Amino acid sequence: MNKGLKTLGLAFRAGKVITGEEQVLRMLKQKKLSLVLVAKDASPKTIERFQRKTHFYETPINLDFTHDELSRSVGKPLVKIMGLIDPGLFEALKRNLNGGAMHES
Repeated sequence: MNKGLKTLGLAFRAGKVITGEEQVLRMLKQKKLSLVLVAKDASPKTIERFQRKTHFYETPINLDFTHDELSRSVGKPLVKIMGLIDPGLFEALKRNLNGGAMHES
């Protein structure tokens, strides 16, 4: 597991990460998310939906991990969508996730 995914697991245990489509959409609309992570093996419709939403709400999105990798990082089954609440942790993740590669909306 890479360092970014370990940081995500720590953030989840600290209550700074939410999972699930509906929760992430709700927090995204309230502009409370620093980053949205969508599994690259989620359905094309889901990926497109979140790309449009993150662009509209000006929130970065990361599509670099599979649902297995995201699930293992937080210790929950079938996690395809996650949202990071803490801006400070976002900066740490930006350095650790694939060398800082983010898809800015």
